[in-house]
Amino acid sequence: MMMSLGPYASFIVTSYAAAALVVAILIGWIALDYRNQTQRLRELEESGITRRSGRSATDLR
Repeated sequence: MMMSLGPYASFIVTSYAAAALVVAILIGWIALDYRNQTQRLRELEESGITRRSGRSATDLR
C-alpha cells in the first residue's frame, strides 16, 4: 500500500534521507574510532605499558 505524502513529500523524504545519512556516518565514525583505539592499546601493551583492568586489547573482541 502506497501512502500519499501530499505536497510535502519531497521535504519528508529528504528529511528521512538526511537523518539516515547522518546515522550511517556516525556508525562508521564510531567503528573506525574503535579500531583506532584498539590498535593504540595494542601498541601501548607491546611497549610494556599495562592496563589497570588487567585485560589486554586482544580480549576486547
